[in-house]
Amino acid sequence: MNISELNELIQFEKNKKNISVKEISDGHHSFDELYRNRMILFCTLCNCFPDISWKSKKHYNEETDPMFNGDFIAGINTPKGVATYHFKMKYWDLFKVKELDRALPYDDYSNDEVMVRIMSLGPNNTKKRYK
Repeated sequence: MNISELNELIQFEKNKKNISVKEISDGHHSFDELYRNRMILFCTLCNCFPDISWKSKKHYNEETDPMFNGDFIAGINTPKGVATYHFKMKYWDLFKVKELDRALPYDDYSNDEVMVRIMSLGPNNTKKRYK
């Protein structure tokens, strides 16, 4: 089975059988667990660097790019550029960082670039791409 077929199967299960994607697991962790782990790790990083971190309930251009329903965006300004993630509003108060009226502009970065940007906060400031 290839990735496209797997994604079609997931969508079928989600739409036709009302199965939650959050419950899908690799045998070790569910999507829900991985999402919560990412949230806690990014929240901790932002809270450790409050001077360069922020959160917002609106995207930079809310007129053409409205925020996802029930979400907010959290970001950190790294030496390599901004790194952001979207989270559910129920996690808002965990991020002890400044609130911006609007998020910083999105510069079309990829997930790989987010990893490089986050790694640039570390002592080695590595240039490697992590996959």
